Amino acid sequence: MSELATRATVTSASAKAPAKPVRWLRLAAWLALLALLLALPLYLGSEWLKAGQWMMTGAVGSIGLTMLVGQAGQLSLAHAFFLLMGGTTYTVLASGTEDGRVIGFELNPLFSMVAAIVVTALLGLAFAPVSGRLRGIYLGVASLSLVFIGLYFGQSADRLTGGTSTGRTPAPFELFGITFDNSGGLVVLGVPFRQAEKMWYLYLALTVIAFVLARGAVNSRVGRSWRAVRDHEASAAAMGVSVARAKAGAFAVSSAYAGLAGVMTVLWFDILKPDENEFGTYGINVSIAYLAMVIIGGLGSIGGALVGALIVFGLPQVLSLYSTQLGIFTGSGEGAFTPILVSTFVYGAAIILVVLFEPGGLAAIGRRITGGLHRERKKEGTSR
Repeated sequence: MSELATRATVTSASAKAPAKPVRWLRLAAWLALLALLLALPLYLGSEWLKAGQWMMTGAVGSIGLTMLVGQAGQLSLAHAFFLLMGGTTYTVLASGTEDGRVIGFELNPLFSMVAAIVVTALLGLAFAPVSGRLRGIYLGVASLSLVFIGLYFGQSADRLTGGTSTGRTPAPFELFGITFDNSGGLVVLGVPFRQAEKMWYLYLALTVIAFVLARGAVNSRVGRSWRAVRDHEASAAAMGVSVARAKAGAFAVSSAYAGLAGVMTVLWFDILKPDENEFGTYGINVSIAYLAMVIIGGLGSIGGALVGALIVFGLPQVLSLYSTQLGIFTGSGEGAFTPILVSTFVYGAAIILVVLFEPGGLAAIGRRITGGLHRERKKEGTSR
């Protein structure tokens, strides 16, 4: 009996051993990617850094949405509303009055950013009575109403938003005495650090923090309660999970992430300008774009949300830059192809392909590849 136990112990140890190199390999890949992103401002021009900042804005927002849709199983099309609320809160608190045309408090920009996150989280929590009663497409349609409320708010509260005609300029972000604009004479390795370089590192820090916090939430007790509610509400309630609290918490967290993405949006555009109709910076098209990121990357996958943002928000930026350099997409007129139009076709086709052939998204493909590596290592370990 002891011999069988010894063999079982050796077998289980050999089976678990290959998993550790795979984890270390994955960690090394993330660290290598981070090192590459830290070095990019030393080699890329400001236009490419600006494009990367927009991708990171999408990454933060899609991380929040994938926790709501993929982990908690709640469909939401209200992301654009929380983007507008986050951007408006930051701009009102951090900016000045601008000759009395708009309201401004000139508070610390970091405090204003945190306040924007808190305000949007509370707005998401206020939507909890609706999200707790509805599911699926019914919840999606109900959340879509918030986009129209945001449209009305942006047009009516011109003392806060600046109005649809002129908008208002947000205060530059400032941290530890460093203003994230073109002021200052900081030079690193012969590269002058102006607004593009400073904002790159700010956006990278925000994206890393958002990613780490999301991974921690997903792997914690909170994440397990979300998945339990997503899989079967009655079973989750029987296991002691408060279904209403789990749904409300997921919506609040997702809204907070969207609020942070809203702050990043107004800093990227350097203007808060509400939409004149339902299709714009804070319109239905933006909510659909964020949902596309989540679907393409893989529902519930934090890493997949990053890849989805890279495709949906990154592709138009890259095509626009290459169109300028190569002279493509130069046609004009009603039937002309533009980078945004081509990108829409591409990620629309990607959604169809994902739904038909790989419902798990790009994250499932990545897991299949790493799983294959794990099985190969396992075979090597057992053959030895």
